[in-house]
Amino acid sequence: MAAEETLLERLIPGDLEHQIPAAIQKALPGGFRNRVLQVGLGLLITFGFAFLVRRWVERREAQRRVIAPRPTAPTLPPAPLEPDPIAEVTAAMTDAIDAPASPQDDSQAARYPLLARPHVALSGPVDQAMYASFRDQLAAAPREGSLVVSLSTLGGDPEVARLMGDEIRLLRDYSGRETLFLGKVAVYSAGATFMAAFPADKRFLTRGTRLMIHERQIQSTLDLSGPLRMQVASLKAKLHEIEESVRIEEEGFRDIIAGSKVRFEEVAERAPANWYIEAEEARSLGLVLDII
Repeated sequence: MAAEETLLERLIPGDLEHQIPAAIQKALPGGFRNRVLQVGLGLLITFGFAFLVRRWVERREAQRRVIAPRPTAPTLPPAPLEPDPIAEVTAAMTDAIDAPASPQDDSQAARYPLLARPHVALSGPVDQAMYASFRDQLAAAPREGSLVVSLSTLGGDPEVARLMGDEIRLLRDYSGRETLFLGKVAVYSAGATFMAAFPADKRFLTRGTRLMIHERQIQSTLDLSGPLRMQVASLKAKLHEIEESVRIEEEGFRDIIAGSKVRFEEVAERAPANWYIEAEEARSLGLVLDII
């Protein structure tokens, strides 16, 4: 018995696979299909072109904003600066170097008003008592601004002088404060060693003051008694002490003449005979900045 026909087969005779597309083609004639394609392509081209134009316009606007100069903020007049006492002293020192000395006025005290009242005033032998006074006066001195130290001495312990010099150097290095040296009447031996802790352009002398630079002195008696080998060790120990003292002495000489016109060979040659230097000569040699 033949299979029964379905309702779809009775409505659309023939092979379903080929009949349905054929029916659709009959419903959509060729002209209509072409118009749909044309409209679709037209819309696609139109919207695509509009999208590209909009992107191009946005890029141009962004470039113009980047290139366009930005409005500058209005400039305000500078605020008046408060007077700086350290800067005034430094300017006064600079003027003192550049300006020629007036023959009618041989006093330079007015150029350096801070030197009139030293914060630390030392006098007498350079020893532990002077060091204690130095420490007390340093602790009582102002914490800010320039620090003025005056000294008058005929000499003393060079190691105490180096110790006080280290205190000044550390104060200057850690706080950045300006430290000024004022030598009065006599700055001999260990006094010159202490003066060496100050830069040459921060040193001053009063009129008539003398500097004296000499070699280190030693006073020692060596008693040789006992086994011979022990005497060799004792002699070597004393020799090492002398050699090290000579090296320390040379370091001090180099510190004294640093920034001046004096050569190391000159000071090493003249120091054994006690080199006395008057204030005017010290200034001309660049060992001090000025005389007051």
